[in-house]
Amino acid sequence: MAGRRGLEIYLDLLSQPCRAIHILVNVNKIPHILKTVALRKGEQKTPDFAKLNPMQKVPVIDDNGFVLTESDAILKYLATKYHVPDHWYPKQPERRARVDEYTAWHHTNTRPQAAKVFLLEVLLPRMAGQPTEQARVERAVSELSVTLDKLQDMFLKRQPFLCGDDISLADLLAACELMQPLGGGRDVLQDRPVLQRWLGRVQSAVGSSFDEAHAVLYRLRDNAKAKL
Repeated sequence: MAGRRGLEIYLDLLSQPCRAIHILVNVNKIPHILKTVALRKGEQKTPDFAKLNPMQKVPVIDDNGFVLTESDAILKYLATKYHVPDHWYPKQPERRARVDEYTAWHHTNTRPQAAKVFLLEVLLPRMAGQPTEQARVERAVSELSVTLDKLQDMFLKRQPFLCGDDISLADLLAACELMQPLGGGRDVLQDRPVLQRWLGRVQSAVGSSFDEAHAVLYRLRDNAKAKL
């Protein structure tokens, strides 16, 4: 059809939810056009992007004129619209509800707690020129540890993935979030073998797409190690 642009995805791979979307579309071979928005350069504040998303945040998708913001909504839309395998976002009501349960919990637990560690240890010192406040970092790490206990006990339990026997959108969101402190050289799963094995299963399930999405984070990690 003339004038159809296809699916355009605006993201910055330093953003955790952007990586989750990047992995989903690549693993499932969803045709798309990648539009990089460099947050560190303030590209999200340009007039053109602000028209697309007045909140001036990524991720955003434009699917032939249908514009959608917020990672949770985007992931579920893509899984539904592009008919990805059912395990990502199951049609069966109880199984779908388990994914929805985690994604609702995620935004007030895993996401802010892991992001805070990265903010205090990486973003503020390196990009805002503020000194690292070790006491605040350690407090944030302690708060994240409580969240990790809940993640393991409430969701992972004795099953391979957060919502059952197969990988889902919940695992993508959680895994990308818990990788974020690695940008400062901190492995928050270092002393958590159960969660380490879970993360390994996530990585195996999505293959090379995981490392492709996290390449920018790996570079940050290597730079952090080089400065030690």
